[in-house]
Amino acid sequence: MSITRRVAVGGLAALPFVRTKAQAQQTFPSKPFTLVVPFPAGGPADIFGRNLAERMSPFLGQPVLVENKSGAAGVTGVDFVAKAGTDAHVMGLMSASAGAIMQSLMPKMPFDPAKDIAPQILVVRVQEALAINSKLGIGDLKSFIAHAKANPGKVNCGSAGTGGITHLAIELFKRETGTDLLHVPYRGAAPAVNDLLAGTVDTVLLDISILLPHARSGAIKILGITSDTRAPLLPDVPTMREMGYPKVNSDNWYALISPGAAAPEARKKIFDAATAALKTKEIADAYEKVGGVVGGGTTAELQAFLKEEAVKWAAVIKAANVKLE
Repeated sequence: MSITRRVAVGGLAALPFVRTKAQAQQTFPSKPFTLVVPFPAGGPADIFGRNLAERMSPFLGQPVLVENKSGAAGVTGVDFVAKAGTDAHVMGLMSASAGAIMQSLMPKMPFDPAKDIAPQILVVRVQEALAINSKLGIGDLKSFIAHAKANPGKVNCGSAGTGGITHLAIELFKRETGTDLLHVPYRGAAPAVNDLLAGTVDTVLLDISILLPHARSGAIKILGITSDTRAPLLPDVPTMREMGYPKVNSDNWYALISPGAAAPEARKKIFDAATAALKTKEIADAYEKVGGVVGGGTTAELQAFLKEEAVKWAAVIKAANVKLE
């Protein structure tokens, strides 16, 4: 057989593979999607995920089913997505804890953040705030900082748990304001708020959604938003940046991810659907009700943001010598 004939036969033999691959790309998506939410049903992360799933579905032409896989501060759910191989029908939400914090706290991550996941788009930012029991009689942040400095180690501050975003936010606040607050970790935000209302703890630094009802009732006073922008639900409360502490930024956030091995063409379709969904008024309204600010932007912007967040929280963890319980 001549070289020319061998090449021709080889080329013909390869055609079925080429056609199959092209057909696979054209038919994606070919089945319902799974969106993994790495926290229990009913919480803010679940609300963000279910609203995103509902709004993405029409743009993908397939149902998007939410599956809750909680554990290890969100790492368990992200690990499930990372191990989905090439199946782009599996997506997930990744929180600040799993995406930027736990890699500096866990002895070994179960997945390689640089290879096993493909960041897609920032879905939402969740603003946090510093709040005190109104009975303390402190009217503003400046007075609170002066009170804390006059009582080093005696003013306690509750968080939703050791090593989480709210704990590290406290450590960041302490570092930037030169205060010595006593950290009191809780198993979740709700018990921390309950103790704030009871006066067991002096202050908390938590997501604004859980603080808002008590702030409106007058039981607690919110002193500042730990974000670059004011919270839509609390337009009269200044940010830490406005009050002279620009580095006290502890937004929680959730990003959409795909398996790292998923085809670029499939990831592009998912990105486009998520971008379109995040531009809808319905999703903006739903997120705002629970203290979320809709995200967006490009994948490159998200990747740069993830690196910045990892560096920032690694420095806080090291300086405060934070260890997991």
